[in-house]
Amino acid sequence: GGTTPHTPRNRSFDHLAQVGRAAEIVGFDGALAPFDPGGEESVVVTSGLLRASRWLRGVAGLHPGVATPVYAAKVSASLQRFSGGRLDWRLSVDLDPSVARAQGDFVEGPDRYARADEFLTIAKGVWREDSYTYEGRFFHVLAGGFQQPLSRRPFPRVQLTGTSPEALDLSARHADVHVFDHGDDLDALIADLGGRAADHGRTVAYGLTLPVLAREDEEEAAAEAARRDAAGAPPAGLVGSYAGVADAIGGYAARGVTTFVLEAAPYIEETYRLGEHLLPLLAAPGTAAAPDTKGEHTHAD
Repeated sequence: GGTTPHTPRNRSFDHLAQVGRAAEIVGFDGALAPFDPGGEESVVVTSGLLRASRWLRGVAGLHPGVATPVYAAKVSASLQRFSGGRLDWRLSVDLDPSVARAQGDFVEGPDRYARADEFLTIAKGVWREDSYTYEGRFFHVLAGGFQQPLSRRPFPRVQLTGTSPEALDLSARHADVHVFDHGDDLDALIADLGGRAADHGRTVAYGLTLPVLAREDEEEAAAEAARRDAAGAPPAGLVGSYAGVADAIGGYAARGVTTFVLEAAPYIEETYRLGEHLLPLLAAPGTAAAPDTKGEHTHAD
């Protein structure tokens, strides 16, 4: 038998596809499918988004304990081929121990970051060399590696998170973008990570996750925030008028942030709203955020 697009079996993926289409239509650069231990597999979700879009980048959440780095790299190399190189990675390294154990992962403490270092080292190694050997504490590879056409596309851009010394050290070695959270000590962390990356002869771009609630004016935004709070919805970190939110984002851009992961729900409605009213303000000539700000919209089912 089969299913129709309106059956419950397909409804969640239809919704995700609509989120992706909305993000592409209004001009967001990408969409993040976070690693969700209790939900849909993020790589599968991302592949669906990439297939249904032409320009949107897909950021897939990965946990280094769920698959071998060789397998993760091979799946991703295939997705890079089919999507024209639009796949990025977001590693979830620091899981709650009970959540990790439910995934079959019993690695704890600093070892999680040591394993993530090996995971990324091997994934990049087999991607770039056709005879690659690595012997580590967590993974071993003997004369592995990809040949063309798998090795032809660029390795996914790597996003990492966290504020611990171990997290910053991992990013200094491997991250293309380190994504901080709203409320982190941004200036101190950027300076710290920048110094660590320089010790490795690298530079890392800086990102920021921002839960956003934007409306025409401050009063309307505050009223909506109060309504959501009464309904038990998670609070937004940045509440205000479109102009006020754009100014705040421009301020973060002036401090060195180049990638913004905007969280807003309900996803489809807010994606269109932010695309229509907020993104034009960020792209306007003369705004602080205009030169190098990227918008990425997160989503879940």
